[in-house]
Amino acid sequence: MMKWRTFQHRALAIWRCFVFSIAATVLALAVPLAPAAAQYDDFPSRPITIVVPFTPGGSADVLMRLVGQKLSESVKQPVLLDNRAGGGGNVGALAVKLSPPDGYTLFMAHTGTHAVNVTLYPDLKFDPIKDFQPITPLISFPSILVVPAASPAKTLAEFVALAKTRPGGLSYASQGIGASGHLLGEMFARDAGARMVHVPYRGVAPAITDLIAGRVDFLFSSPISAFAYVQDGRLRTLAITGAARSSIFPDIATMTELGFPNLQLLTWFGIVGPAGIPAPIVKKLNEEFIRAAHSDAVTRMLESQATEVFTSTPEQFGALMARDIVRLGKVVRESGAKAD
Repeated sequence: MMKWRTFQHRALAIWRCFVFSIAATVLALAVPLAPAAAQYDDFPSRPITIVVPFTPGGSADVLMRLVGQKLSESVKQPVLLDNRAGGGGNVGALAVKLSPPDGYTLFMAHTGTHAVNVTLYPDLKFDPIKDFQPITPLISFPSILVVPAASPAKTLAEFVALAKTRPGGLSYASQGIGASGHLLGEMFARDAGARMVHVPYRGVAPAITDLIAGRVDFLFSSPISAFAYVQDGRLRTLAITGAARSSIFPDIATMTELGFPNLQLLTWFGIVGPAGIPAPIVKKLNEEFIRAAHSDAVTRMLESQATEVFTSTPEQFGALMARDIVRLGKVVRESGAKAD
């Protein structure tokens, strides 16, 4: 009997040690997680910086300032803009790639930096997919094909016919090598089966000036940049590059309707951060930027500038980048374009 009781006591002692060991292990694992969870819950606890790859005062910069203001009001922290223009947006993108992946340094990415530049710049110092964490797109807009008011072509069909009668081809302006206007011009020349000569400019403003003066024959431009000149009669719109007619410009036919189904191109701008941002922070940033983009103040401003809010999940945004890298990269290769 004594032996049995001794055995019982020993077994109970072993069981208590086992239970205590399990409890201690669970507690040890839980303690390090508590500060991390609290850190994510408190995000952001200091200012957020958004690197904008344009000089101050442009339409993208104005948009980002308004979105940043709404974001700041929501998260109760300052949102600072760091304008780093240069290298087709690559200067700013590289700076963000090298930043700590903590959600406090973000980048205003666009179709150029995170799709076209992969092919346009053979020595690109970053991978737009592997080196960045997508947050959400913010806006997208099609381009409109505009010609001078003095152009003899009143319709797209007449314009294509005119192009085929010019031995030297028509000339088209663009906002720069690799810009949306350049890619669309190359796609248009290919699908129209007509020779067209590319004339790159440093930005859209000088391109529009020369187009109005008749020094070039056409331009694919964002509506925000060109539509004021359409309204005052100095330019004429022949088509729009969206997959469907714009709700803002319902009277402008799409390139698809007019016989050019491949000429669909939306330029997008969105928010990314360096790869490795923790998932809870990505989720919060996605929610907050979407809330800011859909605020009344932002949507009113965008409507007045012929631009639409366009948001999504981080996964959908990453898939959009991957598709555009392939699709637009093919156009860049076919055009033979190289960055200056």
